[in-house]
Amino acid sequence: VQLQASGGGLVQAGGSLRLSCAASGGTVSSYGMGWFRQAPGREREFVAAITRSGDSTYYANYVKGRFTISRDNAKNTVYLQMNSLKPEDTAVYYCTADRRPAQVMTITFVLDFWGKGTLVTVSS
Repeated sequence: VQLQASGGGLVQAGGSLRLSCAASGGTVSSYGMGWFRQAPGREREFVAAITRSGDSTYYANYVKGRFTISRDNAKNTVYLQMNSLKPEDTAVYYCTADRRPAQVMTITFVLDFWGKGTLVTVSS
């Protein structure tokens, strides 16, 4: 499965962005999907994950209540709606897919597929 993230850009603090992750070469509905991010000089960290059917979601505490992960299996696409953005949200955001239950993304970086990232920059 190839994953392509898009939708990053420059936004002011308090603003919103929606990231998209389009999958090809496979069926998204077969995978738990998630988002990670890596800020300059920092380790990669978990952001959000969603089960195959979309009935359950998982969020890191630092984005809970501000970010929403969703999926459209008919379009083979996963989304990350980011609201109330803060400068500390600045990072490269990566889309991931794994054949195990999506909750595994909360505890490991060893996942089946990673996409190339998209840069989100939040100015103060």
